Amino acid sequence: MSQTSQNPVVILPGVLFWDNLYAGMKKVLAAYVPEEKIAVVPVNILDWIGFPPSPEQSTNRVMAALDRTVASVQQRYPDEKITIVAHSGGGTVALVYLLERPFQGDVYKRSSSVGKLITLGTPFQTTEYYARIKTDFIRKHLSPGFFDRCKIVSVVSDRYTGSLEKGIVERMCYMFYKNVSEQGNIAGDGIVPVKSCFLKGAKNVTISGIEHLPTPHTTWYGTKEGIEQWVQWL
Repeated sequence: MSQTSQNPVVILPGVLFWDNLYAGMKKVLAAYVPEEKIAVVPVNILDWIGFPPSPEQSTNRVMAALDRTVASVQQRYPDEKITIVAHSGGGTVALVYLLERPFQGDVYKRSSSVGKLITLGTPFQTTEYYARIKTDFIRKHLSPGFFDRCKIVSVVSDRYTGSLEKGIVERMCYMFYKNVSEQGNIAGDGIVPVKSCFLKGAKNVTISGIEHLPTPHTTWYGTKEGIEQWVQWL
């Protein structure tokens, strides 16, 4: 087992992704942290969309699931700080949760048990409507003092550069990036541009060759190749 932190890890899925997609990620991380100390927050598509549809409330629903998981891990390891590893839009949900400020009526006071937040392809700067509900809240409430109690490592890959003059992959990347940052001819992980993931006060890390989506047969943040590039900050 490599010399990484042995603190408990809570994995938070990204927006519109569900817990079972992260089983492989948990298995790979078990080479660094005992598997019994790794938990995946149990969320599903309905948590993100709502029924009837209410995506503006998705953060509240997912924060509740995150809190239940953190509480369970905290109970089992009361003397150890938890590291939250959050993918994509789950990263902004986690940060809203840790700010301990009322968000659409909900507030949690469990940040003292969390020592670090690692985000993977999380846009902290975005023009997308529902994502901005979170990022505007973070911009308003995140202060330099927050980093004294919780470290943040923002990881993003620069695998693809968007372009309308190249192949279909680059064209798709261009459209995804433009939806987030109003610019398409920039580098990113295929869905999120690098520059959108930079957060002032955090340790911002750019890695290479890794894709955003946790789909079969892709080399994404949760595969062995991805984890090897950011596990040193665990």
